Amino acid sequence: MSAGDDPAVDTARFAWEDGAARMAEPAPLAVVRARRRIVTAVHDELRRRVGVTFTLRQLVAAYDEASSWYLDLAARTAPREPDSWDPAVTLDGAFSSYARTATDARG
Repeated sequence: MSAGDDPAVDTARFAWEDGAARMAEPAPLAVVRARRRIVTAVHDELRRRVGVTFTLRQLVAAYDEASSWYLDLAARTAPREPDSWDPAVTLDGAFSSYARTATDARG
């Protein structure tokens, strides 16, 4: 089964793209800046967890585990901007951009 035929990958990609779209919506400048810092921190964490060469299935596995580490990371990265922590926006948006570099991202 290719990544394009995997329901878990399809479901995650849908959530990630929705998060990316929500990140592009207007928000207070402080929230936008905090979200950018959090996205960078999530990307750093993903490099540790899945590396720079990975498949979408591997990224989905990391996404499934993100609830155990994301909010702590967001709070540490942007402690004064809790409005930027929403995982449906910032986490999913971060995964969306990271997914573009998966070895099977076009599948």
